[in-house]
Amino acid sequence: MNATPHHTHPNIVRRLKRVEGHLRSIIAMIEAQRECLELAQQLYAVEKAVANAKRTLIHDHIDHCLEQSMGLSTRGERASMAEFKALAQFL
Repeated sequence: MNATPHHTHPNIVRRLKRVEGHLRSIIAMIEAQRECLELAQQLYAVEKAVANAKRTLIHDHIDHCLEQSMGLSTRGERASMAEFKALAQFL
């Protein structure tokens, strides 16, 4: 299946490339035997950046792919999608 890129994909790629560089820096820090607290802080930053990229991707998919494919013609269907979107904010 060939998916069409979403408008957020270039931004997600940029974020993940920054994460990639950050992760390389952390590896160098570990090899240089830096303090565990500093390493943990940097790993936390990478973890949050990846989680934010994932959240953006999921929300974009919900907004553009799921909503369009479902049609959402009835008020009940639209209400269900709105509830699903609200719930997805907690991902």
